[in-house]
Amino acid sequence: MTETLPSTRLPCGSRVLDLSRPQVMGILNVTPDSFSDGGQHASLDAALRHAAAMAAAGATLIDVGGESTRPGARAVSPLEELERVAPVVEAIARELDVVISVDTSTPAVIRESARLGAGLINDVRSLARDGALDAAADTGLPVCLMHMRGEPGDMQNDPRYENVTEAVFQFLSERMAACAAAGISPERVVLDPGFGFAKTLAHNLSLFKHMERLHELGRPLLVGVSRKSMVGQALGRDVDERLYGSLALAALAVAKGAHILRVHDVAETVDVVRMIAAVQAAE
Repeated sequence: MTETLPSTRLPCGSRVLDLSRPQVMGILNVTPDSFSDGGQHASLDAALRHAAAMAAAGATLIDVGGESTRPGARAVSPLEELERVAPVVEAIARELDVVISVDTSTPAVIRESARLGAGLINDVRSLARDGALDAAADTGLPVCLMHMRGEPGDMQNDPRYENVTEAVFQFLSERMAACAAAGISPERVVLDPGFGFAKTLAHNLSLFKHMERLHELGRPLLVGVSRKSMVGQALGRDVDERLYGSLALAALAVAKGAHILRVHDVAETVDVVRMIAAVQAAE
């Protein structure tokens, strides 16, 4: 059974996100080593240009990340991550009318990003890093909790589940409870199934097929599958050949009730969302 969200409005700092329709989040990696676009937007000017282009193409959120979380990625220090992220958040907040999401697990980055104008904390570690829960609670911002086991460096070392969908459901339920105990109400929570994180191709496909189960947690879903290995493995495509597979999954995610699509290819995904909406609005 699909639960009805108590509200379709998600306050994100100085802006409000309308979740009565699917929203597109553009990915902005300010890292040298992300799996798809590492190094392409590492300078402030390049990052701001790319953010502006994604906003013009229809992205209502820009997700800024200063630490690669691809399988095998190296860890970065809090100072290095902050030096990458903070100037970009500040520039986007000054120049663009979008919700800024910050892809981070680091308490210092959470706090400073919120001060500079971020509207959403997007954490692949579900605020499990020491101090992250308190930092996120203090910002008053919404948080996105994602399922992952282990760390990016070892998460793909033989992941196993008796039932991957139920494991993800239980994990996210537990992290929501931890958030509530720290003062982060359920109304501030977005959930991410964590496609590609500690999951084989079979796990990813099964989780996607049964994603509706996660609606029973009563919170909006963010789906990020753009250019990921599940597309490459299913279709036999390299990273730069995964657009069509990614768009197919975007359409299927919308059909399954996803509220936010986290993507590299904004204009193409926005067309998918608009076309689905046009059909749904017909008599």
